[in-house]
Amino acid sequence: MKKIFLILSLVLFNLNQAKTINDSLYIANNLNEILFNECDACGCAAGNGSSGFESLLNPQFIGIKYFAQHYKAKENLFVNDLTQDQYFNTIQIWAKVPLTQKLSVYASLPFHFHEKKTLQGDININGIGDFNLMGIYKLINSKDNTHELNGGVGVKVPLGKFDEKGVSGVNPSFQLGTGSWDYQAVLNYRFQKNKVAVLLNTDYTIKTENKKHYQFGNQWNYSATGFYQIFRNEKAIISGKAGFQGEVYDRNRQYNEDLPKTAGSALYGKMGFEASFKKLSLGTELMLPTYTNLAGRDIEAKSRFSVFINFGI
Repeated sequence: MKKIFLILSLVLFNLNQAKTINDSLYIANNLNEILFNECDACGCAAGNGSSGFESLLNPQFIGIKYFAQHYKAKENLFVNDLTQDQYFNTIQIWAKVPLTQKLSVYASLPFHFHEKKTLQGDININGIGDFNLMGIYKLINSKDNTHELNGGVGVKVPLGKFDEKGVSGVNPSFQLGTGSWDYQAVLNYRFQKNKVAVLLNTDYTIKTENKKHYQFGNQWNYSATGFYQIFRNEKAIISGKAGFQGEVYDRNRQYNEDLPKTAGSALYGKMGFEASFKKLSLGTELMLPTYTNLAGRDIEAKSRFSVFINFGI
């Protein structure tokens, strides 16, 4: 499976990410660009992990993204060391289509294949995840296109399987889905001038109780990313990016009772690049934790990596 990830990453590395912003930093296709990327608040399928807002996207596109996360966790209650490796892997199809000049619709459908290595042997789960649907509205756009503010609201449809037995482990987010209808609100601000752009993003996800009377904690994500143009010609452009991303999780609940060691927070530094060639575009990003306090420190975030390719339609 790791060889498949490597091959996929190398293939995608030679293609390029979706964006069309009309100033010296980006290739311009029109003036109606939408600079928004809904945050996947279920990077670990149910709780831990956001793939973040990492791009300046085309007004309309369809694409595919691979997102990998690595955590260390306690093997059991009788072991103090974090000895268990947990790998959360997601491939998702996503698309964004404008309905009007200011309103667009975003949708994504993930496929998860997760693994954790235990003393008793490896445990693997894989399958379809929860479907995300969001409406995005351009609230503010300055005449010189320097400033832009977008807002969105969305819903997550519980298509992924929720395993009630899985929540009894150290990481209850080792799931394909929450089993619940969850709701999200997002704000995205962009400043852009010459070769520099800055994106500020925040989103909040409200998670409801599922049919098994389990409720994952609400989640707040925030991030700031700076972009700088490295190369540009008439057909292609490459930009580097760097920034940080933070996540805060409320406690999970079962039968309306708070569960201990299920809340937490983490802060990541991140860097990567974005490139585009005609309608093809690519983005990739590496995230490393600067602070992690998850599940009463029974779980430690290690690294995240993502790569995606989009095609303008």
